[in-house]
Order: sequence, then C-alpha cells, then structure tokens
Amino acid sequence: MQLPIRAVAGSLIVGVAACLAPACGGGGTAALTRLLEARRLASEMHVEFIQASEASNRAVMATSEDTSASAVAEAKRARDLVDRNIAALKPLLESLGYRDDLRYLDGFTTRFEEYERLDEDILSLAVEGTNVKAQRLSFGPAQQAADAFRKALEAAASHATRNKDRVDALAGNARAAVLEIQVIHAPHIAEPDDTVMTRMEEQMAACATAARNALKELQAALPPNARPQLVAAKDALDRFLAINAEIVSLSRRNSNVRSLALSFGRTRVVAAECADQLRALEQALAKHEFSATR
Repeated sequence: MQLPIRAVAGSLIVGVAACLAPACGGGGTAALTRLLEARRLASEMHVEFIQASEASNRAVMATSEDTSASAVAEAKRARDLVDRNIAALKPLLESLGYRDDLRYLDGFTTRFEEYERLDEDILSLAVEGTNVKAQRLSFGPAQQAADAFRKALEAAASHATRNKDRVDALAGNARAAVLEIQVIHAPHIAEPDDTVMTRMEEQMAACATAARNALKELQAALPPNARPQLVAAKDALDRFLAINAEIVSLSRRNSNVRSLALSFGRTRVVAAECADQLRALEQALAKHEFSATR
C-alpha cells in the first residue's frame, strides 16, 4: 500500500532529525527540527497553491454542473490548507529568526489574500454555469420545440388544395425565422458585450414576429382540416419562444464568460506573483540547511 506523499515527507523529517540528534545539543536538535518543519510546510503550501489554482481553472472550464461543483470544492479545500500552513509557518520562522524568509512569507500572504478574494468571485460565477445551462437548453429543449414546429408546419402545408406555392413559401418563412433564432443562440451565449447582445435580441424578436405572422397567414390560406396541425405548430412555436427567453436570460448573466475573463485577467497576474514569492521562500529556507547543527 502506498503512503500519501505528505505522510512520507513528515516521516522523513522526523527520521532525519532523529539521526542527527546525537551530533547536536538539545537546542540544536530543536532548531533543526523547526527548520525541517518549516521547509515541509513551505513545500506543501506551494503544492496546495498550485492545486487550488488548477482546480479553479477546471471549475471555470467545466461543461457540467457536477464537474464544476466538484472543482469548486477542491479549490476551496486547497485554499484552506494554504491558509493553515501560513498560520503554522510564520511562528516557526519567527522562532528561527529568519527575516528574509519572513519577508517572502509576508509577501506571499498579502498576494494570496488578494488571490482568495478574486478566486471567490470566479468560483461563485463558475458554479452558476449560466452559459453552459443556456447552451444545454439551446441544444436540447429548444431544438426539440423547433423540430416539432417544423413537423407540424409540414403536416399543415400538406393539406393545401389551392395556392400551394404561397402556402409552401409561408411555411418556409416560418421555419427560416425559427432557424435564424437558433443560429443566434451560440454567438449570444459567447458574447460578453451587453450592447451586442441587445442587437442580437432585437434580431430574435423580429424573427419571432415573422414566424407568428406567417402562421396567421397560413390559417387564412389553409382549409379547416389543417387546423389541428396549425394549433400544434402554434403550441410548438410558443414553447420554443419561451425556451428562447430563458436562454437569453441565462446568457445575459454570463457567469461562465465573466469567470473566464476574471481568471485570465488580474487573477493570473496575482497567481504568478504568489508563485514567485513561494519559490523565493523555498530557496531562502534551503540556504539555512543544517545551520542549526553548527
């Protein structure tokens, strides 16, 4: 059975300190133990920070609610462990009198506090997943309603006994209007600019009006026996437009787009600064190797 890396590292530290104990006085052994513990905490903190950052990125890029929620929980757990290690490491460095090391730890702590604030916003948006939900509605229920609308129109048009060309044209116009709304879904879901989304929504509204008007004209152009199919078409269109309104509302929230923008903006800069401070801290601790035994 494999032991966890952290458990193995802790055992090695205890073992090294025990082996060196005969060569040191009691105070030297205690100082060496504190140094080894400080190095372990700094190394763990670096790993935990990387894990928090990686999990946050997975939460942003997740394509399902379960995957996003799992990544969010993992990111928060890793952040909590970093905070815990900061609290444990600071008094150790103070007891050893390592001023440069403390300066690097304080530099990391300040930057990590900013990272946590930014990451909390990112994770809150990512777990909402509104753009992903909108896309799912577009590919699922909206597509099903559009298919039902198309089939009902075709069935209604098959009852035409006169003006068949006009009936086919009206049915084609209605289908095209719904299809155009569907085509707008993807760019609307991905669009971060409110003004651009407004223009898309105006285009959708015009298409919805065109589809409804075509249905009204079909009612006048088709014989009474086409009425059941026209009612089915109207019901399918109403369903489609209601789903479309929900898609627009979710897309407007833009939680995935906004979390991605935050993740690739200031957060990336702060994360890089955090990593720099952690590397400097580990390098500073390495320079003190076995100084307590001399």
